[in-house]
Amino acid sequence: MTQTQAGTLAPVPAQARYVFYSLAACSAGELRSALTRLQTQVDGDKLVAGLGLQLVQQLDAQIPLLHECPHLQGPQFEAPSTPAALCLWLRGDERGELIARTRELSALLAPALQLDHVVDTFVHQRGQGKHGRDLTGYEDGTENPENDDAIACAVAQGHGAGHDGSSFWALQQWLHDFTAFGKMSRHAQDHAIGRRLSDNEELDDAPESAHVKRTAQESFEPEAFMLRRSMPWWQVSPQGTDRTGLMFSAFGCSFDAFEVQMRRMLGLDDGISDALFGFSKPLTGSYFWCPPMQQGKLDLRLLNIDS
Repeated sequence: MTQTQAGTLAPVPAQARYVFYSLAACSAGELRSALTRLQTQVDGDKLVAGLGLQLVQQLDAQIPLLHECPHLQGPQFEAPSTPAALCLWLRGDERGELIARTRELSALLAPALQLDHVVDTFVHQRGQGKHGRDLTGYEDGTENPENDDAIACAVAQGHGAGHDGSSFWALQQWLHDFTAFGKMSRHAQDHAIGRRLSDNEELDDAPESAHVKRTAQESFEPEAFMLRRSMPWWQVSPQGTDRTGLMFSAFGCSFDAFEVQMRRMLGLDDGISDALFGFSKPLTGSYFWCPPMQQGKLDLRLLNIDS
């Protein structure tokens, strides 16, 4: 039985790690062996796997609709492209467990794939809200599709065995400037987001630059729904400064919804930049293909790897 990696549809965990790998100098055979070892480790729930285009191309394979995240330049701001070969999303409740698991998986993937960098994330919850919050305090993922709607927008269907049940995964690590954010009045903050912090109500009088208006999924033609599973991150730089923001994570049946939203945020359609850029910017931009599961293992038949 073929099915979606369950973690793509499940609520975000208390703790998570995004572990990015790059290709080492290896043969296609060594890479295929590493992925065969990974197949049995990925349960799709506690561990979600996303394959990058360069990995797929190294195996001389093709995944319909998979391409690299484009670099997009708007009138004022830009969204970078930072390709990676593989991303493993480790999901759990305890950080030490995820660190130990990272070490095990990296040893299993060597020497074909080498760990490039890690982003540790967590849930930020205030009160009894249904959704987690960004570290600015605003709720994240308020209008996420649910149930059958979530499956329809996040899971590829109708393409055939090995492809059906897969998802296309867009990741961006956003860095917040809390000095700039803190200088804004509460009124200005609410109008930048398009919702009131106090009750999460959408503001009818928010400007066209408000993030909610820029990304209203139903306002596109066709509608641009995707399933967001973003989480806050925090780290200390080598210089000892505090760095934090949001790991934007979205799953789709293609990358189309993400790209049209990103283009509008940058003002490529009408010249209006998303107010979010006033206090935050994307540091990375990566696309991955999350294969389906079959009989408890990753279904990698499109890479000519048997289940």
